[in-house]
Amino acid sequence: MILEEENKEHITFKISDELVEQVRILIEEDNKSEVLELLSTYHYADVAEILEEINFEMAVYVIKLLDSDKTSDILSELDEDIREKILENLSAREIAKEVTELDTDDAVDIISELPEDRQKKVIDKIKDEDLKADIQELLTYDENSAGGLMAKELVKVNENWTVTECVREMRSQAANVTRVHSIYVVDNEGRLIGRLSLKDLLIAPDREKISNVYIPRVDSVHVSEDAEDVARLMQKYDLEAIPVIDDDKILQGRITIDDIVDVIKEEAEKDYQLAAGITHDVEADDGILELTRARLPWLFLGLMGGIGAALIMGDFEAMLQNHAVLFFFTPLIAAMAGNVGVQSSAIIVQGLANDDVKGSINNRLFKEMLLAALNGLILAMFLLLFVWFWEKNVYTALAISISLIVVIIVAGIIGTFVPLFLDKRGIDPAIATGPFITTSNDIFGILIYFWIAKLVLQI
Repeated sequence: MILEEENKEHITFKISDELVEQVRILIEEDNKSEVLELLSTYHYADVAEILEEINFEMAVYVIKLLDSDKTSDILSELDEDIREKILENLSAREIAKEVTELDTDDAVDIISELPEDRQKKVIDKIKDEDLKADIQELLTYDENSAGGLMAKELVKVNENWTVTECVREMRSQAANVTRVHSIYVVDNEGRLIGRLSLKDLLIAPDREKISNVYIPRVDSVHVSEDAEDVARLMQKYDLEAIPVIDDDKILQGRITIDDIVDVIKEEAEKDYQLAAGITHDVEADDGILELTRARLPWLFLGLMGGIGAALIMGDFEAMLQNHAVLFFFTPLIAAMAGNVGVQSSAIIVQGLANDDVKGSINNRLFKEMLLAALNGLILAMFLLLFVWFWEKNVYTALAISISLIVVIIVAGIIGTFVPLFLDKRGIDPAIATGPFITTSNDIFGILIYFWIAKLVLQI
């Protein structure tokens, strides 16, 4: 029975229509005590999910009702658009009260979404001068850099302290840190020189200097390091947290795994949208005009590609009149070219994202050419038999089958080369996995198809 109860605590929360309706009714009745009692039983992330299901006025009602130590965490979990609307209806003093309950990185995430004039008003309302200074500093960093990700809260000790002094200082510092991942060791100038093992600290004599106990090796990142590079580093070495230093190796803060998960998620969402031909960061609930601006450029590219394919087919009109069967296989050739190109580019883009793509471009292209040739040969043999059986014309069957092999090889090469080329030029290679590859391969595929058919059929 005890085991069953423990398992229930770890079951993922699933919002229900009944719960949302219950919250709505209690708010409409202005039953503050019942709302407090009901929501106090849920985790702040669950409450945030509930607020996203009720209307905006009710969400503001709940935020103003609950204590700041809980609503601050709720705000950090809310969808950005909903949070932005809620913050518009909170005073600068109320927002300042909320952010003082958060770690500095989360506080900066919320404040940075405000207009500049409101940012200043909120910061002016923060009474803790140290917190105010930390937030102002973090706001100066690029949001996609290590400095923009880091929190100032951490536990650090001086190499010249004794074990007794170290423990006393750690107790004082840990009070302001939500979770202690590591203990960092600095010199008298604040430069990061190592880390401290809790086990080594516990077994060391009280008067032992930290300089004789600490571990001199510690991974760190510069404040200007790109967020994606930080994510790769933490993923590679399975780090839960990593310290951040400046040009002088002065310890500035730390980045924790929860922030890196957000980076990975945002990058995956961006790459997915780029692969689908959406050039801006949009969501399903955004306005029609905003969604149109995000989608239209690539749709226009597809339109131009279709026009180009039609013009190519127009040049081979005489051949199509004498061999109409070629027309029926045009969609197949175009589809295979697009599919192979997307497959090749998707593998390369994934490898680039995980930093798994190494070696020369020529080796990659050669490997992809062999792979495409093998796949093309297998598919072409099946297609040869099918067309031969259907049309009873070996030359037509050969023309279509040979075209398929060549088209697949070319599509594989394009799908491999384009993302590698874009990456070398500092352009997000995810662009290559969407309509760009599909459209270009459609055009090349149809051109190659009719050119080879004309050559084989001697038209």
